[in-house]
Amino acid sequence: MRAVSCVLAALVAMALTPSAEAAIVVDINRAAQRMAVTVDGAPSYNWRVSTARRGYITPPGTYHPQMLARHWFSRKYYNSPMPHSIFFYGGFAIHGSYEISRLGRPASHGCVRLDPGNAAILFGLVQRQGMAATTIVIH
Repeated sequence: MRAVSCVLAALVAMALTPSAEAAIVVDINRAAQRMAVTVDGAPSYNWRVSTARRGYITPPGTYHPQMLARHWFSRKYYNSPMPHSIFFYGGFAIHGSYEISRLGRPASHGCVRLDPGNAAILFGLVQRQGMAATTIVIH
């Protein structure tokens, strides 16, 4: 009986101990054209996005950021600006877009577009907490 009490006490202590590193989960719903951002389990942001339009794809799956670029221009698509880019799969990125009127519906070549101000917020979160602590889920 004493061993069970010790095990229960240890489990309770582990559950109450805050993690040393806040985890960021970026959940992208292609059907709804929305992004929900959770920081250390707490819902923090919910933004409109634009994912791939007809003929292109925003790849579904679970990813971690591979590279951050505050100022980036697409070499493939007319040198288009991609402020606050978070690259997660090859050339695919979450980034700011100045085509704000198109947010909330599919419009991109495959990247996940955000309002530039929201992209800056997300970029800062990932930069502070680290790429390894960030998970991007696209469904």
